[in-house]
Amino acid sequence: MTGDVRTNGPIGLDAAARITRTGCATVLVVVPHVVAGTRLADLLPLLETDHRVQVLFTVHGATHGTEEFVRGLGGHVLPWHQAVGHRFDLVLAASHRGLDELHGPVLALPHGAGALKSRSKPRRGGTFPVHGLSRDRLVRDGRVLASAIVLAHHDELRVLAEACPEAVPAAVVAGDVCLDRLLASVPYRDHYRRALGVGPDERLVTVSSTWTRHSTFGAHIGLYGALLDRGERVAAVLHPNVWSVHGSRQVRAWLPREVLVVPPDEGWRAAVVAADAVVGDFGSTTQYAAAAGRPVSVVPIPDGLLRPGGLADLVYRVAPVVDPDRPRVEDAVVVPGLADAISSCVGGAGAATRRAVYRLLGLAEPARAVPVSPVGVPRVVG
Repeated sequence: MTGDVRTNGPIGLDAAARITRTGCATVLVVVPHVVAGTRLADLLPLLETDHRVQVLFTVHGATHGTEEFVRGLGGHVLPWHQAVGHRFDLVLAASHRGLDELHGPVLALPHGAGALKSRSKPRRGGTFPVHGLSRDRLVRDGRVLASAIVLAHHDELRVLAEACPEAVPAAVVAGDVCLDRLLASVPYRDHYRRALGVGPDERLVTVSSTWTRHSTFGAHIGLYGALLDRGERVAAVLHPNVWSVHGSRQVRAWLPREVLVVPPDEGWRAAVVAADAVVGDFGSTTQYAAAAGRPVSVVPIPDGLLRPGGLADLVYRVAPVVDPDRPRVEDAVVVPGLADAISSCVGGAGAATRRAVYRLLGLAEPARAVPVSPVGVPRVVG
């Protein structure tokens, strides 16, 4: 939404004439892209049922498909120019993009498996690791943007202390809500398989891909057909950036029609749980699959691409590398310890995050338990 258009929502000088519930704390969910939006959607059950809280959304930027995703959540969507003109009681973000323009305490969390990233960037004379905890991301004009920086693991706190020590007081080691929901979904594996149309005697291989040219989809697109030729049922989980850049029509056209293509907004966790084996790359989905105990194998990638000691590096040290032309998914292995490598608070992320949310809101936490709900049944793109 652009221009001078404003919505008749529950904020603004004349809001009192429109609202039905008064006195609510306002929470703004900032969605710059679908990846951040899906992560933030996991947080909404922590607060949106509270009668004292009004949740609003805004889209920052023009990434293809983002506004459609946000509107699909069913919330009230504010134009960006309207959002930056109001002070909120809390801002939820899974990206630091645009946060310096907003008003109100910010709770920020990573939109992947951890904040430390898995790749190294090339530079003259070698490579250097990249992560989301650098000062240039966290600080604007000498001010730490977020009032609470949610970290999944204590290792991230040590990196933060080195990279941006002034941000340490804002750090909250709370674990990973996305991982907790994935693990809560494991008992429903048969339910997800039936929803995907996979029979009890069929083997489902879920192929995950991040979005760069070295990814599964970018470098090994023939893998999907090779698996089908072996008689496997195949589900494709693609990073939302693949969809936003190339378009859903093109993505679906590039893949064999027999592939069960999971949409970018949700379904990937169910497809991972349903799988007998996961073939992936250095993206977060592969790491989450390993954390959920799924047998994993990985595609070839260039030397030096991974950050030593990162989550993807831990997977690549153990999981076998497939031949994309002649894949043997029966060689896939369970990679031990990934759940604890991703999160220092496995099973407790929701409770820890909700404490931080209500501290920033200045409200007492609800007495009810924090939900850790399994994900819904998957659908596929026709």
